[in-house]
Amino acid sequence: MSRVGKKPIPIPEKAKVEITGQTVVVTGPKGKLSRDIHPEISAAVHENEVLVTRPSDTKRHAALHGLTRALINNMVVGVTDGFRIELKMVGVGYRAEMKSNNLVLNLGYSHPIVFGMPDEIKVEVLPKESKIIVNGIDKELVGQVAAKIRSFRKPEPYKGKGVRYVDEYVRSKAGKTAGA
Repeated sequence: MSRVGKKPIPIPEKAKVEITGQTVVVTGPKGKLSRDIHPEISAAVHENEVLVTRPSDTKRHAALHGLTRALINNMVVGVTDGFRIELKMVGVGYRAEMKSNNLVLNLGYSHPIVFGMPDEIKVEVLPKESKIIVNGIDKELVGQVAAKIRSFRKPEPYKGKGVRYVDEYVRSKAGKTAGA
């Protein structure tokens, strides 16, 4: 029984949801998103909310029900408010800067890392605080870009150096001790 799937998705006044067949298109002040939903799951707009229904109570349909509802809800939130992930660089000499549509990272390697940004994503670099802020309307893409930036230099457990999410806790390990 999917509790998530049964909840109706409220549509804000600023957003508009259109469902044709298995395609859901959501438009809002920040942009437009579209997605094809699974053929066994159906969605419909009633008054100011979207209702997602499933054909049976099997485990597979329950899982698809909750997933589809969450995806449509993320689309509605994305076009109205947008999504934002903050990354922090910890380490001496770690820097980032934007050059046209590329993020150039100096993360202690012998060469700078040049990462091309997708057009839908906007990145801000705050050099004073050594922060990178990833913004966009597609939650999946924002998370993927942030994870890719983090993967260039993951935080290491001994000194904690690397690129991490702002709210991430990195457990530190004790180093080697001299044997007697």
